[in-house]
Amino acid sequence: MLKANHFIPSFESGSFCLKDLKSISYNLEAPRLYEEAILRGEAKIAKGGALVAETGAHTGRSPKDKFIVRDALTDRTIWWENANAMTPENFDVLQADMIAHAKGMDLFAQDLFAAADPEHQLKVRVYTEYAWHSLFIRNLLIRPSEEEAAAFVPEMTILDLPSFRADPARHGCRSETVIAVDFSRKIVLIGGTSYAGEIKKSIFGYLNFVLPPIGVMPMHCSANVGPQGDSALFFGLSGTGKTTLSADASRVLIGDDEHGWSAAGVFNFEGGCYAKAIKLSREAEPEIHATSERFGTIMENVAVDPLTRALDFDDNSKTENTRIAYPLDFITNASASGRAGHPKNIVMLTCDAFGVLPPIAKLDPAQAMYQFLSGYTAKVAGTEKGVSEPQATFSTCFGAPFMPRHACEYGNLLRDLIAAHEVDCWLVNTGWTGGKYGVGRRMPIHVTRKLLTAALDGSLARASFRRDPWFGLLAPQSVPEIEQDLLDPVRTWASEEEFAATAKKLVEMFRANFVKFEPHVDAEVLEAQPGFFTVA
Repeated sequence: MLKANHFIPSFESGSFCLKDLKSISYNLEAPRLYEEAILRGEAKIAKGGALVAETGAHTGRSPKDKFIVRDALTDRTIWWENANAMTPENFDVLQADMIAHAKGMDLFAQDLFAAADPEHQLKVRVYTEYAWHSLFIRNLLIRPSEEEAAAFVPEMTILDLPSFRADPARHGCRSETVIAVDFSRKIVLIGGTSYAGEIKKSIFGYLNFVLPPIGVMPMHCSANVGPQGDSALFFGLSGTGKTTLSADASRVLIGDDEHGWSAAGVFNFEGGCYAKAIKLSREAEPEIHATSERFGTIMENVAVDPLTRALDFDDNSKTENTRIAYPLDFITNASASGRAGHPKNIVMLTCDAFGVLPPIAKLDPAQAMYQFLSGYTAKVAGTEKGVSEPQATFSTCFGAPFMPRHACEYGNLLRDLIAAHEVDCWLVNTGWTGGKYGVGRRMPIHVTRKLLTAALDGSLARASFRRDPWFGLLAPQSVPEIEQDLLDPVRTWASEEEFAATAKKLVEMFRANFVKFEPHVDAEVLEAQPGFFTVA
Protein backbone atom coordinates (compact mmCIF):
# COMPACT_ATOMS: atom_id res chain seq x y z
CA MET A 1 0.00 0.00 0.00
CA LEU A 2 1.32 3.49 -0.79
CA LYS A 3 2.78 5.15 2.30
CA ALA A 4 1.68 8.48 3.67
CA ASN A 5 3.91 11.43 2.81
CA HIS A 6 5.97 9.26 0.50
CA PHE A 7 6.51 10.75 -2.93
CA ILE A 8 6.93 8.07 -5.59
CA PRO A 9 8.01 9.54 -8.95
CA SER A 10 6.88 6.51 -10.97
CA PHE A 11 3.31 7.13 -9.83
CA GLU A 12 3.52 10.69 -11.16
CA SER A 13 4.66 9.88 -14.69
CA GLY A 14 2.48 9.81 -17.77
CA SER A 15 -0.12 12.31 -18.90
CA PHE A 16 -0.73 13.99 -15.54
CA CYS A 17 2.80 14.68 -14.38
CA LEU A 18 2.60 16.53 -11.05
CA LYS A 19 6.07 17.88 -10.27
CA ASP A 20 8.04 19.53 -7.48
CA LEU A 21 5.50 19.00 -4.72
CA LYS A 22 6.55 19.58 -1.14
CA SER A 23 4.86 16.30 -0.17
CA ILE A 24 2.08 14.00 -1.20
CA SER A 25 0.11 11.86 1.23
CA TYR A 26 -1.49 8.75 -0.23
CA ASN A 27 -4.61 7.04 1.10
CA LEU A 28 -4.62 8.59 4.56
CA GLU A 29 -7.49 7.45 6.75
CA ALA A 30 -9.72 9.57 8.98
CA PRO A 31 -7.41 10.03 12.03
CA ARG A 32 -4.50 11.47 10.03
CA LEU A 33 -6.78 13.54 7.82
CA TYR A 34 -8.46 14.99 10.94
CA GLU A 35 -5.05 15.98 12.29
CA GLU A 36 -4.01 17.59 9.02
CA ALA A 37 -7.31 19.46 8.62
CA ILE A 38 -7.13 20.86 12.17
CA LEU A 39 -3.42 21.79 11.94
CA ARG A 40 -4.02 23.57 8.64
CA GLY A 41 -7.08 25.46 9.94
CA GLU A 42 -9.41 23.86 7.40
CA ALA A 43 -12.05 22.53 9.79
CA LYS A 44 -13.14 22.12 13.40
CA ILE A 45 -14.33 19.15 15.45
CA ALA A 46 -17.97 19.22 16.55
CA LYS A 47 -19.48 17.72 19.67
CA GLY A 48 -19.77 14.00 18.99
CA GLY A 49 -16.66 13.82 16.81
CA ALA A 50 -17.66 14.92 13.30
CA LEU A 51 -15.44 17.26 11.29
CA VAL A 52 -17.09 20.51 10.16
CA ALA A 53 -15.75 22.67 7.33
CA GLU A 54 -16.93 25.85 5.63
CA THR A 55 -16.86 26.16 1.85
CA GLY A 56 -16.76 29.95 1.59
CA ALA A 57 -18.41 31.68 -1.36
CA HIS A 58 -19.45 28.43 -3.02
CA THR A 59 -22.03 26.61 -0.90
CA GLY A 60 -23.24 24.49 -3.81
CA ARG A 61 -22.30 23.42 -7.29
CA SER A 62 -21.41 25.96 -10.01
CA PRO A 63 -23.06 24.50 -13.14
CA LYS A 64 -22.29 27.56 -15.25
CA ASP A 65 -18.59 27.05 -14.51
CA LYS A 66 -18.53 23.38 -15.59
CA PHE A 67 -17.05 22.62 -19.02
CA ILE A 68 -16.61 19.52 -21.17
CA VAL A 69 -13.80 19.30 -23.70
CA ARG A 70 -15.29 19.25 -27.19
CA ASP A 71 -13.28 16.82 -29.31
CA ALA A 72 -13.79 13.89 -31.68
CA LEU A 73 -15.25 11.74 -28.89
CA THR A 74 -17.72 14.28 -27.55
CA ASP A 75 -18.61 16.45 -30.55
CA ARG A 76 -21.64 14.37 -31.60
CA THR A 77 -22.38 12.59 -28.32
CA ILE A 78 -22.78 15.43 -25.79
CA TRP A 79 -26.09 17.28 -25.43
CA TRP A 80 -24.45 20.67 -25.98
CA GLU A 81 -27.66 22.59 -25.30
CA ASN A 82 -27.21 21.35 -21.73
CA ALA A 83 -23.41 21.68 -21.46
CA ASN A 84 -20.58 24.20 -21.83
CA ALA A 85 -17.78 23.42 -24.27
CA MET A 86 -14.04 23.92 -23.80
CA THR A 87 -11.42 23.45 -26.51
CA PRO A 88 -8.67 20.83 -26.05
CA GLU A 89 -6.15 23.67 -26.32
CA ASN A 90 -7.73 25.62 -23.47
CA PHE A 91 -7.83 22.46 -21.36
CA ASP A 92 -4.13 21.84 -22.01
CA VAL A 93 -3.27 25.35 -20.82
CA LEU A 94 -5.51 24.99 -17.78
CA GLN A 95 -3.92 21.67 -16.83
CA ALA A 96 -0.40 23.05 -17.21
CA ASP A 97 -1.25 26.12 -15.13
CA MET A 98 -2.85 24.06 -12.35
CA ILE A 99 0.14 21.71 -12.23
CA ALA A 100 2.42 24.75 -11.99
CA HIS A 101 0.20 26.19 -9.23
CA ALA A 102 0.58 22.95 -7.24
CA LYS A 103 4.40 23.19 -7.07
CA GLY A 104 5.61 23.36 -3.50
CA MET A 105 2.26 22.21 -2.10
CA ASP A 106 1.41 19.43 0.33
CA LEU A 107 -1.21 17.43 -1.56
CA PHE A 108 -3.39 14.48 -0.58
CA ALA A 109 -4.26 11.59 -2.85
CA GLN A 110 -6.91 8.89 -2.57
CA ASP A 111 -7.15 5.79 -4.78
CA LEU A 112 -10.78 4.72 -4.87
CA PHE A 113 -13.39 2.81 -6.84
CA ALA A 114 -16.61 4.17 -8.33
CA ALA A 115 -19.36 1.58 -9.00
CA ALA A 116 -19.95 -1.48 -6.82
CA ASP A 117 -20.39 -3.79 -9.83
CA PRO A 118 -16.87 -5.12 -10.64
CA GLU A 119 -17.74 -5.32 -14.34
CA HIS A 120 -18.34 -1.57 -14.50
CA GLN A 121 -15.99 -0.36 -11.77
CA LEU A 122 -13.92 2.77 -12.38
CA LYS A 123 -10.53 3.32 -10.70
CA VAL A 124 -10.20 6.96 -9.68
CA ARG A 125 -7.22 8.83 -8.23
CA VAL A 126 -8.20 12.11 -6.55
CA TYR A 127 -5.59 14.75 -5.70
CA THR A 128 -6.78 17.45 -3.29
CA GLU A 129 -5.30 20.57 -1.79
CA TYR A 130 -7.39 20.22 1.36
CA ALA A 131 -7.15 17.36 3.83
CA TRP A 132 -10.90 17.50 4.49
CA HIS A 133 -11.61 17.12 0.76
CA SER A 134 -9.51 13.96 0.83
CA LEU A 135 -11.61 12.59 3.70
CA PHE A 136 -14.80 13.67 1.94
CA ILE A 137 -14.10 11.68 -1.22
CA ARG A 138 -12.77 8.76 0.83
CA ASN A 139 -16.16 8.70 2.60
CA LEU A 140 -18.13 9.01 -0.62
CA LEU A 141 -16.44 6.45 -2.90
CA ILE A 142 -15.61 2.76 -2.45
CA ARG A 143 -12.41 2.12 -0.55
CA PRO A 144 -10.11 -0.61 -1.93
CA SER A 145 -8.53 -3.34 0.17
CA GLU A 146 -4.80 -3.13 0.96
CA GLU A 147 -4.07 -5.60 -1.84
CA GLU A 148 -6.18 -3.63 -4.33
CA ALA A 149 -4.56 -0.35 -3.27
CA ALA A 150 -1.04 -1.78 -3.70
CA ALA A 151 -1.78 -2.70 -7.33
CA PHE A 152 -3.91 0.34 -8.11
CA VAL A 153 -3.49 1.96 -11.54
CA PRO A 154 -5.92 4.86 -12.03
CA GLU A 155 -8.21 5.06 -15.03
CA MET A 156 -9.44 8.55 -14.14
CA THR A 157 -7.59 11.40 -12.42
CA ILE A 158 -9.02 14.43 -10.61
CA LEU A 159 -7.02 17.45 -9.47
CA ASP A 160 -8.85 19.69 -7.00
CA LEU A 161 -7.16 23.00 -6.09
CA PRO A 162 -9.53 25.50 -4.44
CA SER A 163 -6.79 28.17 -4.24
CA PHE A 164 -6.30 28.19 -8.03
CA ARG A 165 -7.97 31.03 -9.90
CA ALA A 166 -8.82 30.47 -13.55
CA ASP A 167 -8.38 33.16 -16.20
CA PRO A 168 -11.39 33.20 -18.57
CA ALA A 169 -9.38 34.73 -21.43
CA ARG A 170 -6.57 32.21 -21.06
CA HIS A 171 -8.56 29.09 -20.14
CA GLY A 172 -11.76 29.54 -22.13
CA CYS A 173 -14.00 29.50 -19.06
CA ARG A 174 -16.50 31.92 -17.53
CA SER A 175 -14.94 33.04 -14.23
CA GLU A 176 -12.16 32.30 -11.76
CA THR A 177 -14.02 29.11 -10.86
CA VAL A 178 -13.69 26.17 -13.23
CA ILE A 179 -14.68 22.51 -13.37
CA ALA A 180 -13.24 21.12 -16.60
CA VAL A 181 -13.78 17.53 -17.76
CA ASP A 182 -11.89 15.77 -20.53
CA PHE A 183 -13.74 12.52 -21.25
CA SER A 184 -11.12 11.36 -23.76
CA ARG A 185 -8.19 11.62 -21.37
CA LYS A 186 -10.33 10.91 -18.29
CA ILE A 187 -9.08 13.98 -16.41
CA VAL A 188 -11.06 16.43 -14.27
CA LEU A 189 -9.65 19.79 -13.17
CA ILE A 190 -11.40 21.71 -10.36
CA GLY A 191 -10.28 25.18 -9.29
CA GLY A 192 -11.64 28.19 -7.45
CA THR A 193 -14.27 26.39 -5.35
CA SER A 194 -14.15 24.67 -1.96
CA TYR A 195 -17.49 22.92 -2.41
CA ALA A 196 -16.56 19.23 -2.15
CA GLY A 197 -19.64 18.04 -4.05
CA GLU A 198 -17.98 19.08 -7.32
CA ILE A 199 -15.54 16.16 -6.94
CA LYS A 200 -18.17 13.45 -6.61
CA LYS A 201 -20.47 14.91 -9.26
CA SER A 202 -17.66 15.00 -11.82
CA ILE A 203 -17.26 11.23 -11.39
CA PHE A 204 -21.02 10.74 -11.70
CA GLY A 205 -20.99 12.79 -14.90
CA TYR A 206 -18.28 10.61 -16.40
CA LEU A 207 -20.18 7.39 -15.63
CA ASN A 208 -23.31 8.99 -17.11
CA PHE A 209 -21.36 9.43 -20.32
CA VAL A 210 -19.70 6.01 -20.69
CA LEU A 211 -22.40 3.63 -19.42
CA PRO A 212 -25.45 4.19 -21.71
CA PRO A 213 -23.72 2.98 -24.91
CA ILE A 214 -23.13 -0.41 -23.25
CA GLY A 215 -26.74 -0.69 -22.08
CA VAL A 216 -26.22 0.37 -18.46
CA MET A 217 -28.59 3.02 -17.13
CA PRO A 218 -26.93 5.60 -14.83
CA MET A 219 -29.41 7.17 -12.42
CA HIS A 220 -29.58 10.04 -9.97
CA CYS A 221 -31.67 8.14 -7.44
CA SER A 222 -31.62 6.38 -4.08
CA ALA A 223 -32.24 2.64 -3.81
CA ASN A 224 -33.16 0.06 -1.20
CA VAL A 225 -34.12 -3.61 -1.12
CA GLY A 226 -36.75 -5.50 0.87
CA PRO A 227 -36.53 -8.79 2.74
CA GLN A 228 -37.67 -10.71 -0.36
CA GLY A 229 -34.92 -9.22 -2.51
CA ASP A 230 -37.33 -6.72 -4.06
CA SER A 231 -35.31 -3.62 -4.84
CA ALA A 232 -36.82 -0.17 -5.39
CA LEU A 233 -35.51 3.05 -6.94
CA PHE A 234 -36.38 6.56 -5.73
CA PHE A 235 -35.94 9.45 -8.16
CA GLY A 236 -36.44 13.00 -6.96
CA LEU A 237 -34.96 16.48 -6.90
CA SER A 238 -33.68 18.14 -3.75
CA GLY A 239 -36.38 18.54 -1.09
CA THR A 240 -38.70 15.80 -2.36
CA GLY A 241 -37.69 13.21 0.26
CA LYS A 242 -35.42 10.94 -1.79
CA THR A 243 -32.93 10.31 1.03
CA THR A 244 -35.51 10.31 3.83
CA LEU A 245 -37.97 7.89 2.21
CA SER A 246 -35.31 5.43 1.02
CA ALA A 247 -33.93 5.22 4.59
CA ASP A 248 -36.48 2.65 5.73
CA ALA A 249 -35.65 0.49 8.77
CA SER A 250 -37.54 -2.44 7.25
CA ARG A 251 -35.45 -2.39 4.06
CA VAL A 252 -31.72 -2.48 3.32
CA LEU A 253 -30.25 0.74 1.94
CA ILE A 254 -28.25 0.24 -1.27
CA GLY A 255 -27.38 3.92 -1.61
CA ASP A 256 -28.84 7.43 -1.41
CA ASP A 257 -27.84 9.21 -4.61
CA GLU A 258 -26.19 7.55 -7.62
CA HIS A 259 -26.78 4.10 -9.11
CA GLY A 260 -26.48 2.03 -12.25
CA TRP A 261 -28.91 -0.52 -13.70
CA SER A 262 -27.25 -3.25 -15.75
CA ALA A 263 -28.17 -6.70 -17.05
CA ALA A 264 -27.26 -8.03 -13.59
CA GLY A 265 -29.41 -5.58 -11.61
CA VAL A 266 -28.90 -2.39 -9.61
CA PHE A 267 -25.56 -1.24 -8.17
CA ASN A 268 -24.41 1.77 -6.17
CA PHE A 269 -21.82 4.11 -7.70
CA GLU A 270 -20.67 5.16 -4.24
CA GLY A 271 -19.50 3.91 -0.88
CA GLY A 272 -21.06 6.71 1.14
CA CYS A 273 -23.92 9.18 1.49
CA TYR A 274 -24.04 12.95 0.95
CA ALA A 275 -27.28 14.11 2.53
CA LYS A 276 -28.77 17.55 3.07
CA ALA A 277 -28.42 18.47 6.74
CA ILE A 278 -30.72 21.47 7.06
CA LYS A 279 -33.31 20.81 9.80
CA LEU A 280 -31.87 17.33 10.37
CA SER A 281 -33.46 15.89 13.52
CA ARG A 282 -33.05 12.80 15.63
CA GLU A 283 -36.83 12.23 15.56
CA ALA A 284 -37.45 12.49 11.80
CA GLU A 285 -34.24 10.91 10.50
CA PRO A 286 -32.65 8.98 13.36
CA GLU A 287 -30.13 6.98 11.32
CA ILE A 288 -28.80 9.97 9.40
CA HIS A 289 -28.73 12.11 12.55
CA ALA A 290 -26.72 9.42 14.36
CA THR A 291 -23.91 9.82 11.80
CA SER A 292 -23.52 13.47 12.86
CA GLU A 293 -22.23 12.20 16.20
CA ARG A 294 -19.60 9.89 14.76
CA PHE A 295 -15.90 10.35 14.21
CA GLY A 296 -15.21 10.28 10.48
CA THR A 297 -18.30 12.16 9.33
CA ILE A 298 -17.75 15.38 7.35
CA MET A 299 -20.18 18.29 7.45
CA GLU A 300 -20.27 21.37 5.23
CA ASN A 301 -21.49 24.77 6.43
CA VAL A 302 -23.36 23.42 9.46
CA ALA A 303 -23.44 25.94 12.32
CA VAL A 304 -21.31 25.02 15.36
CA ASP A 305 -21.47 26.68 18.76
CA PRO A 306 -18.02 28.27 19.29
CA LEU A 307 -17.85 27.18 22.95
CA THR A 308 -19.72 23.90 23.27
CA ARG A 309 -19.18 22.75 19.66
CA ALA A 310 -22.84 21.70 19.58
CA LEU A 311 -24.38 21.50 16.09
CA ASP A 312 -27.36 23.62 15.04
CA PHE A 313 -29.00 22.01 12.02
CA ASP A 314 -31.76 24.65 11.93
CA ASP A 315 -29.29 27.48 11.28
CA ASN A 316 -29.33 28.39 7.57
CA SER A 317 -27.28 31.57 7.93
CA LYS A 318 -24.54 30.19 5.67
CA THR A 319 -26.78 28.28 3.26
CA GLU A 320 -29.90 26.12 3.00
CA ASN A 321 -27.61 23.57 1.35
CA THR A 322 -25.82 22.36 4.47
CA ARG A 323 -24.48 18.84 3.92
CA ILE A 324 -23.36 15.74 5.80
CA ALA A 325 -21.10 13.09 4.23
CA TYR A 326 -20.41 9.70 5.78
CA PRO A 327 -19.45 6.15 4.75
CA LEU A 328 -22.38 3.91 3.89
CA ASP A 329 -21.48 1.50 6.69
CA PHE A 330 -22.36 4.22 9.22
CA ILE A 331 -25.99 3.28 8.44
CA THR A 332 -26.89 0.14 10.36
CA ASN A 333 -29.07 -1.43 7.66
CA ALA A 334 -26.88 -0.52 4.68
CA SER A 335 -25.95 -3.06 2.03
CA ALA A 336 -22.40 -4.41 2.32
CA SER A 337 -22.20 -5.21 -1.40
CA GLY A 338 -23.92 -2.14 -2.82
CA ARG A 339 -25.79 -4.39 -5.26
CA ALA A 340 -29.25 -5.88 -5.69
CA GLY A 341 -31.43 -7.49 -8.33
CA HIS A 342 -33.65 -5.78 -10.86
CA PRO A 343 -36.12 -3.35 -9.25
CA LYS A 344 -39.76 -4.32 -8.77
CA ASN A 345 -40.77 -0.70 -8.18
CA ILE A 346 -39.66 2.74 -9.32
CA VAL A 347 -40.83 5.75 -7.33
CA MET A 348 -40.64 9.26 -8.82
CA LEU A 349 -40.94 11.85 -6.08
CA THR A 350 -42.25 15.37 -6.55
CA CYS A 351 -42.95 18.13 -4.06
CA ASP A 352 -46.00 19.71 -5.71
CA ALA A 353 -46.38 23.08 -4.01
CA PHE A 354 -49.43 23.77 -6.21
CA GLY A 355 -51.30 21.02 -4.35
CA VAL A 356 -53.02 19.46 -7.37
CA LEU A 357 -51.18 16.15 -7.92
CA PRO A 358 -52.51 13.06 -6.10
CA PRO A 359 -50.39 11.69 -3.23
CA ILE A 360 -49.60 8.58 -5.29
CA ALA A 361 -50.37 7.48 -8.85
CA LYS A 362 -49.47 4.48 -10.98
CA LEU A 363 -47.58 5.13 -14.23
CA ASP A 364 -47.40 3.07 -17.40
CA PRO A 365 -43.98 2.91 -19.18
CA ALA A 366 -44.77 5.87 -21.46
CA GLN A 367 -45.95 8.00 -18.53
CA ALA A 368 -42.84 6.98 -16.57
CA MET A 369 -40.62 8.17 -19.42
CA TYR A 370 -42.60 11.41 -19.64
CA GLN A 371 -42.26 12.11 -15.92
CA PHE A 372 -38.58 11.10 -16.00
CA LEU A 373 -37.84 13.52 -18.83
CA SER A 374 -39.86 16.25 -17.11
CA GLY A 375 -38.28 15.87 -13.64
CA TYR A 376 -40.87 18.08 -11.96
CA THR A 377 -40.93 19.60 -8.50
CA ALA A 378 -41.82 23.08 -7.22
CA LYS A 379 -40.16 25.81 -5.21
CA VAL A 380 -42.27 27.29 -2.46
CA ALA A 381 -42.89 30.93 -1.68
CA GLY A 382 -40.28 32.55 0.54
CA THR A 383 -37.40 30.21 -0.25
CA GLU A 384 -35.84 32.71 -2.64
CA LYS A 385 -36.02 36.47 -2.98
CA GLY A 386 -38.92 37.44 -5.20
CA VAL A 387 -40.68 34.07 -5.02
CA SER A 388 -44.17 34.96 -3.77
CA GLU A 389 -46.03 31.88 -5.05
CA PRO A 390 -45.09 28.32 -6.00
CA GLN A 391 -42.77 28.02 -8.99
CA ALA A 392 -42.48 24.90 -11.12
CA THR A 393 -38.98 23.46 -11.52
CA PHE A 394 -38.16 20.94 -14.24
CA SER A 395 -34.82 19.09 -14.19
CA THR A 396 -34.77 16.38 -16.84
CA CYS A 397 -33.88 12.88 -15.65
CA PHE A 398 -34.15 14.28 -12.11
CA GLY A 399 -30.58 15.50 -12.50
CA ALA A 400 -30.07 17.57 -15.68
CA PRO A 401 -26.66 19.04 -14.70
CA PHE A 402 -25.14 15.54 -14.49
CA MET A 403 -26.50 14.12 -17.76
CA PRO A 404 -24.01 14.84 -20.59
CA ARG A 405 -25.88 12.89 -23.27
CA HIS A 406 -29.27 13.89 -24.64
CA ALA A 407 -32.00 13.27 -22.09
CA CYS A 408 -33.90 10.97 -24.46
CA GLU A 409 -31.00 8.50 -24.48
CA TYR A 410 -31.52 7.99 -20.76
CA GLY A 411 -35.30 8.10 -21.06
CA ASN A 412 -35.44 5.45 -23.79
CA LEU A 413 -33.03 3.20 -21.91
CA LEU A 414 -35.07 3.50 -18.71
CA ARG A 415 -38.30 2.79 -20.58
CA ASP A 416 -36.82 -0.35 -22.17
CA LEU A 417 -35.61 -1.62 -18.79
CA ILE A 418 -39.00 -0.94 -17.17
CA ALA A 419 -40.75 -2.92 -19.91
CA ALA A 420 -38.20 -5.78 -19.94
CA HIS A 421 -38.44 -6.33 -16.18
CA GLU A 422 -42.15 -5.48 -15.73
CA VAL A 423 -41.45 -2.80 -13.13
CA ASP A 424 -44.31 -1.01 -11.38
CA CYS A 425 -43.80 2.77 -11.53
CA TRP A 426 -45.28 5.35 -9.18
CA LEU A 427 -45.46 9.13 -8.98
CA VAL A 428 -45.53 10.26 -5.34
CA ASN A 429 -46.40 13.80 -4.29
CA THR A 430 -44.70 14.76 -1.03
CA GLY A 431 -45.86 18.37 -1.43
CA TRP A 432 -49.14 20.08 -0.61
CA THR A 433 -52.79 19.11 -0.34
CA GLY A 434 -55.93 21.18 0.30
CA GLY A 435 -54.52 24.16 -1.57
CA LYS A 436 -51.21 25.49 -2.81
CA TYR A 437 -48.35 26.42 -0.48
CA GLY A 438 -49.55 29.06 1.98
CA VAL A 439 -53.15 27.83 1.82
CA GLY A 440 -53.05 24.03 2.11
CA ARG A 441 -50.87 21.78 4.24
CA ARG A 442 -47.89 19.57 3.58
CA MET A 443 -48.76 15.97 2.77
CA PRO A 444 -48.48 14.10 6.10
CA ILE A 445 -45.29 12.03 6.15
CA HIS A 446 -47.10 9.07 7.73
CA VAL A 447 -49.52 9.05 4.77
CA THR A 448 -46.65 9.05 2.28
CA ARG A 449 -44.91 6.23 4.14
CA LYS A 450 -48.07 4.08 4.26
CA LEU A 451 -48.73 4.60 0.57
CA LEU A 452 -45.13 3.73 -0.25
CA THR A 453 -45.29 0.61 1.90
CA ALA A 454 -48.41 -0.49 0.02
CA ALA A 455 -46.71 0.20 -3.32
CA LEU A 456 -43.53 -1.69 -2.42
CA ASP A 457 -45.27 -4.73 -0.91
CA GLY A 458 -47.42 -5.10 -4.04
CA SER A 459 -50.80 -4.55 -2.41
CA LEU A 460 -51.38 -1.12 -3.97
CA ALA A 461 -51.00 -2.50 -7.50
CA ARG A 462 -54.14 -4.58 -6.85
CA ALA A 463 -56.25 -1.57 -5.82
CA SER A 464 -59.00 -0.03 -7.94
CA PHE A 465 -57.87 3.14 -9.71
CA ARG A 466 -59.46 6.25 -11.21
CA ARG A 467 -57.91 8.26 -14.02
CA ASP A 468 -56.94 11.76 -12.93
CA PRO A 469 -58.79 14.13 -15.30
CA TRP A 470 -55.95 16.65 -15.55
CA PHE A 471 -52.78 14.59 -15.66
CA GLY A 472 -54.07 11.25 -16.96
CA LEU A 473 -52.52 9.41 -14.01
CA LEU A 474 -54.06 6.36 -12.36
CA ALA A 475 -54.73 7.25 -8.71
CA PRO A 476 -56.04 4.69 -6.19
CA GLN A 477 -59.65 5.16 -5.16
CA SER A 478 -59.12 3.79 -1.67
CA VAL A 479 -56.24 2.55 0.47
CA PRO A 480 -56.64 0.99 3.94
CA GLU A 481 -55.98 3.46 6.80
CA ILE A 482 -55.75 6.44 4.41
CA GLU A 483 -58.37 9.21 4.47
CA GLN A 484 -60.18 8.81 1.14
CA ASP A 485 -60.40 12.53 0.40
CA LEU A 486 -56.57 12.78 0.40
CA LEU A 487 -56.42 10.40 -2.58
CA ASP A 488 -58.45 12.81 -4.75
CA PRO A 489 -56.84 16.28 -4.43
CA VAL A 490 -59.88 18.31 -5.56
CA ARG A 491 -61.85 16.98 -2.59
CA THR A 492 -59.36 18.58 -0.19
CA TRP A 493 -59.75 22.08 -1.67
CA ALA A 494 -62.34 24.60 -0.47
CA SER A 495 -63.05 25.71 -4.04
CA GLU A 496 -63.31 23.41 -7.05
CA GLU A 497 -62.94 26.45 -9.33
CA GLU A 498 -59.64 27.46 -7.73
CA PHE A 499 -58.42 23.87 -7.95
CA ALA A 500 -59.29 23.74 -11.68
CA ALA A 501 -57.53 27.04 -12.39
CA THR A 502 -54.40 25.91 -10.54
CA ALA A 503 -54.38 22.47 -12.17
CA LYS A 504 -54.75 24.05 -15.62
CA LYS A 505 -51.83 26.36 -14.89
CA LEU A 506 -49.57 23.45 -13.90
CA VAL A 507 -50.63 21.38 -16.93
CA GLU A 508 -49.63 24.26 -19.19
CA MET A 509 -46.23 24.46 -17.46
CA PHE A 510 -45.65 20.74 -18.05
CA ARG A 511 -46.56 21.02 -21.72
CA ALA A 512 -44.45 24.13 -22.31
CA ASN A 513 -41.44 22.45 -20.70
CA PHE A 514 -41.84 19.30 -22.83
CA VAL A 515 -41.85 21.07 -26.22
CA LYS A 516 -38.08 20.59 -26.54
CA PHE A 517 -38.48 16.81 -26.23
CA GLU A 518 -41.39 16.37 -28.63
CA PRO A 519 -39.23 15.74 -31.75
CA HIS A 520 -37.31 13.00 -29.87
CA VAL A 521 -40.10 10.82 -28.44
CA ASP A 522 -42.72 8.53 -29.95
CA ALA A 523 -46.49 8.91 -30.08
CA GLU A 524 -47.09 6.95 -26.85
CA VAL A 525 -44.96 9.37 -24.83
CA LEU A 526 -46.60 12.37 -26.48
CA GLU A 527 -50.00 10.95 -25.52
CA ALA A 528 -48.78 10.60 -21.92
CA GLN A 529 -48.60 14.40 -21.57
CA PRO A 530 -50.99 16.05 -19.12
CA GLY A 531 -54.08 17.47 -20.78
CA PHE A 532 -57.71 18.09 -20.27
CA PHE A 533 -58.74 14.45 -20.36
CA THR A 534 -62.34 14.83 -19.18
CA VAL A 535 -62.40 18.49 -18.22
CA ALA A 536 -63.84 21.08 -20.56
